[in-house]
Amino acid sequence: QVQLVESGGGLVQPGGSLRLSCAASGSGFSIYNMAWYRRAPGKQRELVAAVTSGGTTDYRDSVKGRFTISRDNAKNTVYLQMNSLKPEDTAVYYCNVGYYMDYVPYDLWGQGTQVTVSS
Repeated sequence: QVQLVESGGGLVQPGGSLRLSCAASGSGFSIYNMAWYRRAPGKQRELVAAVTSGGTTDYRDSVKGRFTISRDNAKNTVYLQMNSLKPEDTAVYYCNVGYYMDYVPYDLWGQGTQVTVSS
């Protein structure tokens, strides 16, 4: 069984920074894609950034140049460095991990971490 633990959310002023982490634990699995999503109040969940096993990244337009996704394969951890935060970045952020176990693909979500950008 694979579990995800997120950390790093909080309250920050506009223009500030936060770093989110999401660590996968368990045994016998191999991660391919890792991503961060967010859901703002009254809105649908949206993809923020993703990184493949080969290191290819993708970002939604509104965070390009401000957010950076990275992964540490040895630690099975994905990070989201968020700089120049804006009030519209306020949301619950969820990590999403795609992995194989016994050649079967699975999709797992973290518990979510609140990010609030406010003065």
